Amino acid sequence: MSTEPTRDDAQRIHLNLFTMNTVGHLSPGLWRHPSDQSRRYTELPYWLDIARTAEAGLLDAIFFADVLGTYDVYGGNPEAALRGGVQVPVNDPLQLVPALASVTENIGFGVTASTSFEHPFPFARRMSTLDHLTGGRVGWNVVTSYLGSGARNVGLEAQVSHDRRYDIAEEYLEVCYKLWQRSWDDDAIVADAATGVFADPERVHPIAHQGEFFSVPGFHLAEPSPQRTPVIYQAGASSRGVRFAARHAEHVFVAAPTRTVLRKQVQAVRDAAAEAGRDRTPPVLNQLTVIVSDTDAHAQQLFEEYLDVASPEGALTLMSGWTGVDFSQLDPDAPLTGHSSNAIQSALAAFTDADPSRAWTPREIADYARIGGDGPAIVGSASTVADAIEEIVEETGVSGFNLAAVSQPETLRGIVEHLVPELQSRGRFKREYAPGTLREKLGGSAPRPATDHPAAQVRIPGA
Repeated sequence: MSTEPTRDDAQRIHLNLFTMNTVGHLSPGLWRHPSDQSRRYTELPYWLDIARTAEAGLLDAIFFADVLGTYDVYGGNPEAALRGGVQVPVNDPLQLVPALASVTENIGFGVTASTSFEHPFPFARRMSTLDHLTGGRVGWNVVTSYLGSGARNVGLEAQVSHDRRYDIAEEYLEVCYKLWQRSWDDDAIVADAATGVFADPERVHPIAHQGEFFSVPGFHLAEPSPQRTPVIYQAGASSRGVRFAARHAEHVFVAAPTRTVLRKQVQAVRDAAAEAGRDRTPPVLNQLTVIVSDTDAHAQQLFEEYLDVASPEGALTLMSGWTGVDFSQLDPDAPLTGHSSNAIQSALAAFTDADPSRAWTPREIADYARIGGDGPAIVGSASTVADAIEEIVEETGVSGFNLAAVSQPETLRGIVEHLVPELQSRGRFKREYAPGTLREKLGGSAPRPATDHPAAQVRIPGA
């Protein structure tokens, strides 16, 4: 008789692979480690192997980070980023998805794309295309972008202010929702060979959108995809970001360095979702780095090896970009206080005022962030890591984790071979994928957005 504990879906933990179409990702300098293969990020077989491994581990999704810009805040130039391979060079994550979908059947693909640098009309078509080609396994991590270099390279004089970027994002999503949800009726495709009618013009509707930031008079170019609207992820924990997430997100992604900060962020999302009238609080996923092996001693050995090649300068290059604060100009041993940000406000707050019990210095932040960036790291055997994960879940209310790789694919293989079976034995992780689209696999009752979601509520004239 099985002694596996019985857990309902709410007690099971969501796990994504968190990666990026670049050398390294969140552990700068690890490209030098002999087991790391991330220098092969331009090779398709490298990514196909990762996708197959992640699906073998039943992970919910491969969650792709992205930036459209370079980390040039540290030292006032991009030299440290270029020298250390700190998220540069970086390729487009969307281009990978059809290939990865072709060798998998169930795993989802969350792609990060910004609302700040591209018009929604062509972007909406690209997402519909991905949803079609993956059979409805696509999610969109909505970001507003924070790197000034990205803004300048698309013709802006400077980055738009933090809260104003969210105003743009609100209208951006409204346009996308109209295109995805209402432009084409479900029965618009007739494909009647006898009459020669493929699409009934009466069932295809121009969205007639005229707003403060965008004008889109016409109709969507793609027919309805399996989900119509991709699963909406949102990575924002500032006060404005939380309000945005409470309205739009189906999963919320945060990067909290301590449990105190994480507990506050989860509660903030719950409060904002209730205020926004959502029927269900969107699950919150925290960034987490897991180094797991067959024993605590071997996992610790791996961790020490990684630390030997990790780059403190690379860590501060990342932190400078995320926070908008040039760490090269700060006293390395003075507490980080009194700074404001037009970049990722929650990234700065997490190391300043979000946890009054901890005063971080730049030197401590560099030491912390060189493995796993601005999220915490857990090192140990499967049992040790699973114990820690369960404690985090119980203490903070977080629903799951975006698992960042240190040495790729070594880190991922450790998770699949050691951590996943341990969580399954505790009833904390699924033993098979649910049928259907990504939205359904994540617990949704239908392929398309729930009725309390703004995508389901949007309307256009004549539709």
